[in-house]
Amino acid sequence: MRWLMLYARSRQVPASAAVVTLTALVVWALTQGSTDSEELGIAALVLSTNVAAASVGLSGQDAALDRTAAIRWMPRRAAHVLLIGAIAGAALLVLQAAGVKLAPTEVVVRDSAGLVGLAALGATLCGAQYAWTLPTGWLALTLLAPPPGGTAGQVVSWMILPPATTAATGTAWALLATGTVLYAVAGPRH
Repeated sequence: MRWLMLYARSRQVPASAAVVTLTALVVWALTQGSTDSEELGIAALVLSTNVAAASVGLSGQDAALDRTAAIRWMPRRAAHVLLIGAIAGAALLVLQAAGVKLAPTEVVVRDSAGLVGLAALGATLCGAQYAWTLPTGWLALTLLAPPPGGTAGQVVSWMILPPATTAATGTAWALLATGTVLYAVAGPRH
């Protein structure tokens, strides 16, 4: 068996892929017959679910084995984070290609990037088993709490803002960069 297959199995990629696929199918089924209006909140919820499902694989089964492996972890960790974001966004874009209109492509890319950065940050700070808490918590804050005004409000509610919002885009890319770099360098907390 090749290292990529072993890596994928140890990081629970098949289970994560099944959850992402199931989420996409449920959203597709629930949106059949709905209007063509964009639902940025639902798009953020789908992306958060996809990222949360995949974030459990940000740590291996055995921390001691990971530490003693004779491979360079930094590029693999960074690639893993970016791949989670790409798959989470691709699942939503496939839904949109099937006729479900939830968010513009720019918002899907921005939100996927920011959410996976939050998950990587969560894995670094709390461990992979709790990596889902930061994206889920920020989504809850965005959807349930009234945002403050001005730029601070745009930073807090970056997930549900239109694509041309500079503060939202900057927040998402800053989260991606920070989370990916910290996770690639430090790895998950054990």
